Amino acid sequence: MPRMRPNTPAKALKTLYTAFINAVSTLDTSFSPRLTISRLKTHKYTLLDGAIFWLVVMEEPSFPTKLIIPLLYGLALLIPITSQFFLPAIPIFAWLLTFYTSRYIPTSYRPAISVSLLPTLESVLYGANISDILTRFTHPILDIIAWLPYGTIHFVAPFIVAAALWLFGPKGSLQYWVNVFGYMNLAGVWCQIIFPCSAPWYELIYGLTPANYSMRGSPGGLARIDKLFGSDLYTTAFSNAPVVFGAFPSLHSGCATIEALVVSHFFPPLTTYVWAYTGLLYWATMYLTHHYLIDVVGGACLATAFFYLFLPVHFDRRPSTTVQSKYEQYDLEAPRARQRALAFSTDSSLDSQDEDEQDIAYRSPTMPNSAAPFMPQSAPPRRSHKHTASIASLIRAEERVEDGWSPIGSGFALPPTPITAHYQSLIYRRGVLEIQRDG
Repeated sequence: MPRMRPNTPAKALKTLYTAFINAVSTLDTSFSPRLTISRLKTHKYTLLDGAIFWLVVMEEPSFPTKLIIPLLYGLALLIPITSQFFLPAIPIFAWLLTFYTSRYIPTSYRPAISVSLLPTLESVLYGANISDILTRFTHPILDIIAWLPYGTIHFVAPFIVAAALWLFGPKGSLQYWVNVFGYMNLAGVWCQIIFPCSAPWYELIYGLTPANYSMRGSPGGLARIDKLFGSDLYTTAFSNAPVVFGAFPSLHSGCATIEALVVSHFFPPLTTYVWAYTGLLYWATMYLTHHYLIDVVGGACLATAFFYLFLPVHFDRRPSTTVQSKYEQYDLEAPRARQRALAFSTDSSLDSQDEDEQDIAYRSPTMPNSAAPFMPQSAPPRRSHKHTASIASLIRAEERVEDGWSPIGSGFALPPTPITAHYQSLIYRRGVLEIQRDG
């Protein structure tokens, strides 16, 4: 992966140019539909890809004009040079189609709108209405600061992340971004449809009076931006929003969170900057009266869940949860007794015969002085020795000298409880580590 932080602007442009040329060279420039048909046969469709059913609900454009949409999309899928963009983008199109067409769902099929639930939960969970506190003081400078992430960067950031992954990301990272971003937003829109809630701007205008689906949306604090620039861009856009009562979860905070997670995962040097932007957007959503704090938290949790749910195994850099042995952690060779995985039974009789005894540890015939404090003292060897021993053998060592066992010195003290294989292994490991450190 090219470095993302060149020393000079000239090197940065050169790096960007080189990455762009390399990325373009991998594109498919074919116009043969045969290649696309073979790809469509291997494409794995999901239930979420079936958002095409929204075309039936769609009223504008009306039938048969709306049939142009699937025809154009089908044509784009047949041509390889366009199919490589439109086929992977199915989650994005499914989300956009669901968001736009949800306005045409008959009112009789829609659930009741909750007006007081979110402010009540916010007061209970956080001790106060945080969004209301943040909107009590406004200023044109604060309006500009809130408008930049909420009203401009929010709509451009997904394309910037996609371009960065296409140019500098590892193979498969762009498709992962498309999937996680599209499906997260699609799930968020469905939550807003099934669980409609009013935003803080509704409370400021109508109080806690019941809401209905005939009401139009409001730009909230963005109306001050329209007034500042002498336009009605945001007033028109939010007044005709398809989902008016979609406060929970906040997809603005969800998008910012998923962008921060992806960028910090694939481009760690940018972690501080992307999370600073995310925190600023969190504040902007509440300052502009578009979301409660609980909406922001819900959107962030949704994004985090989808990030790890869709993250491929080869991109997951979290520490492994597999329990490693002491020898694997310190890259040491396990003793033969541990390799054979023989269990030592504390209930075994000390009078058991040789064929019934179990190995518990490896004892080196010559141990350096640095490891002496960790090992039991024994007399000098008289003959060639066996290097495995059992509790029973250690106790009757004097009787086994002729058999090749080393007698135990008088300074040896038998612990009150039997020494297990694990205890002997820890003693050996500490001795080896001491040797390696002194050496």
